[in-house]
Amino acid sequence: MGIIELLGMYLLIFILSAVPFFEAYGVIPIAVIAGIPAVPAFLIGWIGNVITVLLLLVFITRVQEWVAARRKKKHTDKEVGKRSQRAQRLWEKYGLPGLSIIGPLFVGSHLTAFMGMSLGGSKKKIFYWVSASIALWSIVFSILAYAGIGLLGQGEETYIERFFE
Repeated sequence: MGIIELLGMYLLIFILSAVPFFEAYGVIPIAVIAGIPAVPAFLIGWIGNVITVLLLLVFITRVQEWVAARRKKKHTDKEVGKRSQRAQRLWEKYGLPGLSIIGPLFVGSHLTAFMGMSLGGSKKKIFYWVSASIALWSIVFSILAYAGIGLLGQGEETYIERFFE
């Protein structure tokens, strides 16, 4: 793989990690399976995901106003949804650390940060906890992907290359 291709792959990792619901912990293992070096893929993916969470927290009041206007427009003044109820229970039982660690697995890091703000967390603490959670799950899933590749007996060839042969 040439330097241009590698830079293109890193850019793709960064962009996809920044997109809600793709998340770094989903993109990084795929990159590892595709043969991208794990440490740079982790760093680039983590940074991409954390930057968008930071932007969400910086502009949270505008996002909250947008959500409220959208609900009003759709006339959805109904009770809190299942995801919000689950987040509320996590918040009451485990606090911000529990919501931040468990939330991204179910609703993504961006929505977890939004819920944390809605439930009364501070921007600074939410940023630290969600960033740590992104790192934790990215490492866990990357190790699992790497171990899975090792179990397949892949030597120097990547799984993707063998798949398309």
